[in-house]
Amino acid sequence: MSVIDDAAELLCAAKRVAVLSGAGISKESGIPTFRDAQTGLWANYDPQQLASPSGFRNNPKLVWQWYDSRRQRLAEVQANPGHFALAELASMFEEFTVITQNVDGLHQKAGSRGVIELHGNITTFRCFERGHESPVAPLGLAEPPLCHCGSFIRPAVVWFGEGLPEGVFQQALVAAQSSDVFLIVGTSGLVYPAASLPSVAAEAGAKLIEINRERTPISEFADVFIGRESGKALPEVLHRCKEKRSSVR
Repeated sequence: MSVIDDAAELLCAAKRVAVLSGAGISKESGIPTFRDAQTGLWANYDPQQLASPSGFRNNPKLVWQWYDSRRQRLAEVQANPGHFALAELASMFEEFTVITQNVDGLHQKAGSRGVIELHGNITTFRCFERGHESPVAPLGLAEPPLCHCGSFIRPAVVWFGEGLPEGVFQQALVAAQSSDVFLIVGTSGLVYPAASLPSVAAEAGAKLIEINRERTPISEFADVFIGRESGKALPEVLHRCKEKRSSVR
C-alpha cells in the first residue's frame, strides 16, 4: 500500500481527529512564511523589530506598515486544495478540530469551523496597552490608529516574547489528548508550545500522520509520513477515505 492508503486506513478507523497546521499549508496559497516575507523593503529588518512588543513600542509606525503589507498580500490569495480537503474531511468524523499556527484565516475561508488559532489572526486588532478589542482597520493606513483609551491599535497576533491567548492552548491540548488520529500539516515542529501537541496526542494513544515536504523532528515518531505538498496529498487522502467509506456501506 502507498502512504496515502496508510493514512486513509488510519483515518477510516478514527472517530476523533485533530489537525495541527503550520506555515507550509499557507505557503502553497502564495503566502510567504514569516521570514520569507522579509524581502525587498523589509529585508534589512530584524524579526524582533517587526514582531515584538519592544519593536512596536520603539517604532509603532514601522511595525504597523509591515503588518499592513502582509494583510494586503493576504487579501490577494485564496485557500488552496489542502485547506478545502480538511474542511471536507471534517464532515466524516464525530469530532474534527483544526489547530493552526497560522494567522491568515485561510482555514475559515475554506469552510473549516471552530478553528483554534494559537497565534491569533492578522485581520483582527486590539489596543497595545490594555488589550481592548478594536474594529477592523482599513488597509493603507500609514500609522496605527488609536483606541478609545488613547493607546495605539496593534494586530491581535502573538509576538515574540508573548504568551498565547488565554485558554487557547488548553483547547488545543484537549483536542490532541482526545484524538484517535492527529494530523500534522506543513509545520516545522520547532515552535513551542505548538510543537508539543503531537507528542501529547501520541502519548494519549493517537496515531500520527505527518504531511510535509521535508522531514521534521515529528517524522521520527509519526506512524505515517507523507513527504509531499499538502495541497496535493490531502485531496488524495480525502478521495481514498471516501472510497473506503463507500466500500463498507
